[in-house]
Amino acid sequence: MKFQRIFVPPQSDGMEINMIREYKTIEEVAGPLMLVKQVEGVKYDELGEIQLPNGEVRRCRVLEVNGRNVLVQLFESSAGLNLAESKVRFTGHGVELPVSEHMLGRVFNGMGEAIDEGAPIIPDKSLDINGTPINPAARFYPSEFIQTGVSTIDGLNTLVRGQKLPIFSGSGLPHANLAAQIARQAKVRGSDSKFAVVFAAIGITFEEADFFISDFKKTGAIDRTVLFINLASDAAIERISTPRMALTAAEYLAFECDMHVLVIMTDITNYAEALREVSAARKEVPGRRGYPGYLYTDLATMYERAGRKMGSEGSITMIPILSMPEDDKTHPIPDLTGYITEGQIILSREMYRKGYMPPMDVLPSLSRLKDKGIGAGKTREDHAGTMNQLFSSYARGKEAKELMVVLGEAALTPLDRLYAKFADAFEQEYVNQGFYENRTIEQTLELGWKLLSILPRSEMKRINPALVAKYWPKETD
Repeated sequence: MKFQRIFVPPQSDGMEINMIREYKTIEEVAGPLMLVKQVEGVKYDELGEIQLPNGEVRRCRVLEVNGRNVLVQLFESSAGLNLAESKVRFTGHGVELPVSEHMLGRVFNGMGEAIDEGAPIIPDKSLDINGTPINPAARFYPSEFIQTGVSTIDGLNTLVRGQKLPIFSGSGLPHANLAAQIARQAKVRGSDSKFAVVFAAIGITFEEADFFISDFKKTGAIDRTVLFINLASDAAIERISTPRMALTAAEYLAFECDMHVLVIMTDITNYAEALREVSAARKEVPGRRGYPGYLYTDLATMYERAGRKMGSEGSITMIPILSMPEDDKTHPIPDLTGYITEGQIILSREMYRKGYMPPMDVLPSLSRLKDKGIGAGKTREDHAGTMNQLFSSYARGKEAKELMVVLGEAALTPLDRLYAKFADAFEQEYVNQGFYENRTIEQTLELGWKLLSILPRSEMKRINPALVAKYWPKETD
């Protein structure tokens, strides 16, 4: 066996001597994978360092341990790697992120290294990025309203503190703009606790990265935001570590600094593609559409780190954004995500073609916890009724418009024509608010009442008559 023993002097507090071994037994490199033979005491997921003959150091992570042989994955390219002369050493721990409250306002890459030319961060501690999902027995049930300033979310698919609410998008749709808007505008109403945003951009282009950074700096949102930027040109292993870096920072801010943290991750599809690339390199048996069979479990280990813990004032609310290949909701990534999370917001290509921003597809979108975060004391007493009435009226208006295409407007009853008129007004005023208009929940509810007044008052069958009498626009009586 070719290795050198390097002895580290004992610490002053009486700790035992640590021994780091350097191995020169690299057997093979295949793409992002490297086989190292005859090693001792190495564990799964351990961080390693490869030292090239010129002194350059590259990092790797243990993927598989088979007796005294280990398969590692390179974080950087394998180009220029001399197998005979390069040395590998293992650190004894997994990939870690140095954390501190001073991370707010800073920009990091997918490996947790600052890339904004700011001062070095002095960490309070270093945390393993893999973390653990929150124990179900230690969870608080989500029940507090988070205002995003987007009417279609706040009014119809309410986001609740501690919830996991994904956004399903399509290739070319403006989910990046919506993600930036939510990051700028989101806040917990009626709470004195500090609010922070952890934003993870996974596998994006340089242009998109520049958009996020400049937008946050221009609007001042950067001051309460931690950004993790992973570019499409970066290694696949870094793409896999980026969301875990973000969640580790969020856990520290939420459960040790008592902050309300909103985690936005875009694009989960790029993460899953990186997972598939690594799986193919390891020659694993593929599952649906070539993705590894453990994709569901892997996504769950990330999503289930969001929530509220007993004994902690802080919380993690998560909005993962994913682009559906070919706009297919049955694709494995949105399909499995829907099983793990509490609903979905769906962006529509039809609405995008009409020029409505954000192009939200209201009817199939759903927040399973919306009823827990609305009502008197949280939003307003009329919220549930107006939400149900808007859904019902918009669905009927869409049906009336479809009939109009087939039979002509003359074939519709006067009431159906009013519903068709309501559907058009709803899309033009309620859905189409743009990416820079921040509406309070009161403004959203008032807009809902204004649109409902297009219909006869007798059609308000899903709202308590006392609330109709109280909130019905007076000028329409």
